[in-house]
Amino acid sequence: MRWIQAFKMALKGIASNKIRSALTMLGIIIGVSAVIVMVSIVQGSTRQVTERLQGMGTNLINLSIRGRGSTRRVNEKDLLEFAQNNSDIIEGIAPTISGNVTVKVGNKNLQTNLVGTNEVYETARNTSVQQGRFINALDVERRQKVALVGTYIQQELFDSINPVGQHIKINGDIYTVVGVLEAKSNSTAGSADDVVVIPYTTAKRLLRNAMISSYYVQAKTPDTVEQAMTKLKDFLFKIFNNENSYMVFNQADMLESVNEATKSMTMMLGGIAGISLVVGGIGIMNIMLVSVTERTREIGIRKAVGAKRRDILAQFLIEAVVVSCLGGIVGVLLGIIFTNIIGNALGIPSTPTMLTMLISFSFSAFVGIFFGLYPASKASKLSPIQALRVE
Repeated sequence: MRWIQAFKMALKGIASNKIRSALTMLGIIIGVSAVIVMVSIVQGSTRQVTERLQGMGTNLINLSIRGRGSTRRVNEKDLLEFAQNNSDIIEGIAPTISGNVTVKVGNKNLQTNLVGTNEVYETARNTSVQQGRFINALDVERRQKVALVGTYIQQELFDSINPVGQHIKINGDIYTVVGVLEAKSNSTAGSADDVVVIPYTTAKRLLRNAMISSYYVQAKTPDTVEQAMTKLKDFLFKIFNNENSYMVFNQADMLESVNEATKSMTMMLGGIAGISLVVGGIGIMNIMLVSVTERTREIGIRKAVGAKRRDILAQFLIEAVVVSCLGGIVGVLLGIIFTNIIGNALGIPSTPTMLTMLISFSFSAFVGIFFGLYPASKASKLSPIQALRVE
């Protein structure tokens, strides 16, 4: 029997039991769509993080102070002096202190993230100002009560009024708004635009925190990043005498960590979703075994009129594969739809890649072959005499 005829007979068998076939496909549909949604969301969030990291520049070094040395702590004065002494490879250092504060304008108030830093932060973090100016060295030196606001703060507290020159209360203290930051994300609560930036010297007093543990170090060029990191590590080791007391890393290190985490997460989520595909395959095998039992007499008649073992095997195997592939197609379509819905809800730009969809569909076809082989083989081995005795 030709394969085309076997395919037609398989479709006829599926059409004669529409509800059963649809329920059989359900496990495959859920598995394929789950794989596509999970992998696509992880890949989308990774792209988002990667773009943000790359947007910070290739000559940025992050320093985090995590402990104290044997005799004293390192402070911003030590590090600023270190930058001056190595000005041939380091452009500058931005001490950074952060915390949650309440900001108020008139009768409106909200909770937001406060960042205290200096003028180096603007170039080190590729931060742009759309109105007004950024913090300058004089603001830092004199501990001026000046602030820049993110676009979310502008929208929520100032409406259509230009914030520059207006006053804003931060934890009850009055500050003058000197600038508005360029939007970095979707200007919603908790986003990168939900922020207020003030001089770090002022922030230390406001937050009652004398210790700054986070610094952004800007190397002169991307070529001097490694040299700057080496000198910085040597400088810190002399103070702390313990490498666990600080952490120095650049954007390449962060990107590598993100990519490794993404691979692990993708494999884990893909594996979890893949389990439902296996469950769907078991469902296909069970239903096909039931189908073989119900159609035993049909198999006997076909063998009696000359159908060979391979013909019966092909018919039932194709039937299992067709059910699985149809489930795979529906799963891919639902995966695309749900990826867009969930991605938009989470604010993550996610679109399933062709590779993800192809692998998911191919796996569904493989499941159909693997779990359909045993029922098909069982059907092909039936004795025509015994099969014809079945009522």
